Amino acid sequence: MCLIVFAWRPEHAMPLIVAANRDEFYARPSLPLAAWEDVPGVHAGRDLEAGGTWLGIGPDGRFAALTNVRDPDQALGPRSRGELVAGFLRGQQAPLDYLAEVRERAAEYSGFNLLVGDHRQLCYLNSRSGAPHALAPGLYGLSNAALDTPWPKLERARAALARHLERPETGALLALLADHERPADERLPETGVGLATERLLSSVFIASPNYGTRASSVLRVHANGRREFFERSFGPHGARLGDVNLEL
Repeated sequence: MCLIVFAWRPEHAMPLIVAANRDEFYARPSLPLAAWEDVPGVHAGRDLEAGGTWLGIGPDGRFAALTNVRDPDQALGPRSRGELVAGFLRGQQAPLDYLAEVRERAAEYSGFNLLVGDHRQLCYLNSRSGAPHALAPGLYGLSNAALDTPWPKLERARAALARHLERPETGALLALLADHERPADERLPETGVGLATERLLSSVFIASPNYGTRASSVLRVHANGRREFFERSFGPHGARLGDVNLEL
């Protein structure tokens, strides 16, 4: 997952709103959002190469999502980061307890940001910077750096989410995730991948022949426990493949 914007409002009628794009090579096999037959109560897409996921929900209001931290100079970790999301969704640990345990073995993975929560807490861990912590109510964004790093696409998507907080309809949130606009070169981050790749990765929605946005997800969690989870899948060049709409 490469872009997540979300509103955490624990006292609101809709405590959690998430809009997220998963960016990945099109050749990496995966399944769309669905109930996991082998883990009752978990609903998520699935990476068929390593068996994990990038964003999902589980029993008792559990939610988890992950983004990679971009650093081409770092050696790849031996374990798949997607198992960190799946591990929380299928488990029973409290969010902070789970992140504390993950922090102890973070060196086994390439760099990551991990969000985990339930109906009481939403917590965050960056694998490279400090202890996990519970998030205060607010509007946040994650891309491929630390929480709220002011990359242009993150700021653009977060501002769009702010405009829709009073009426966070699925169509409006999908529209903000479909934004192809690229910033000027002087506003691009320098993450060591070269200017051409920085340009490709600079839009909210990424489309190319080999790599791009594979899924756009919208999750709305209501205070009464109802959850609305929508996913739209894409192929090369941003071709639309299909939709999944769950109400739980």
